[in-house]
Amino acid sequence: MESSSHRMEPLNHVDAGVLNVAYYEAGPADGPVVMLLHGFPYDIHSYVDVAPMLAERGCRAIVPYLRGYGSTQFRDGETMRSGEQAAVGADLIALMDALGVMRAVFAGYDWGGRAACVAAALWPERCTGLVSVNGYLIQDIAKAMVPLKPERELPLWYQYYFQLERGRAGLAVHRRGIARMLWQQWSPNWQFDDATFARTAEAHDNLDYVDVVIHSYRHRFGLADGDPQYADLQRRLAVLPVIAVPAITLDGGADGVIPATDGSASAEKFVARRTHRVIPGVGHNLPQEAPEAFAAAVMELVKV
Repeated sequence: MESSSHRMEPLNHVDAGVLNVAYYEAGPADGPVVMLLHGFPYDIHSYVDVAPMLAERGCRAIVPYLRGYGSTQFRDGETMRSGEQAAVGADLIALMDALGVMRAVFAGYDWGGRAACVAAALWPERCTGLVSVNGYLIQDIAKAMVPLKPERELPLWYQYYFQLERGRAGLAVHRRGIARMLWQQWSPNWQFDDATFARTAEAHDNLDYVDVVIHSYRHRFGLADGDPQYADLQRRLAVLPVIAVPAITLDGGADGVIPATDGSASAEKFVARRTHRVIPGVGHNLPQEAPEAFAAAVMELVKV
């Protein structure tokens, strides 16, 4: 289906941990909650069709801008602009606390999928189920320097570029050009138009976007220190904890950055019921490219 052209408005704002989080909400306030988490270099509009589908089925869908995106802001100018995995996972729990949400389905892809996996692993009592694109996304930073096969390294050019100050400067000046190139590379079958891209690219004008993105990609290679306030969480993540909640993992059959698999490589990390599916012809931005499949996966967990 063609992605909807409307904007996800109005936005709500709430102080949550170190952030003032901007988020969109749809559906009944007393419905089962689903936290929908976007990736890089995207924004909440990855869920422009998923959120109303879930709302129509009785869910309360909450779609936050991650740190460094949209109108989400750090509350203190002195807070480190970290993009590490512990931080984005902790942000999810802080947002739930601020909204009085005790339990929810966590669903995401890319950075958002990582945040969902981190939160599901470290706070399983808060998670009723997990939908994660590309499987188990908790980073094994200790092995970050182990090379992949050359054909797997090639699509990761941006990660290596961002290790250099030249890459930081490039992202600052060419954030739209880089994002568009990645969209095209990662989703070769997705025929998005200029308006769809521009609607999301506005979220990358956040003053903290460059700092958060660069830190994320340097930290995951062990080349940048983390924020000390997340040190204990990072230690817990270093052992690659299992995910003990019901899960559905999805791969896009035409994902241009992380090739689809049968899911077996990460099977031991899911110790509760887990289903893995490949969505044919779909790229990396799976919820926007295949909203019906993504929403269906969420609803399976809502019913558990």
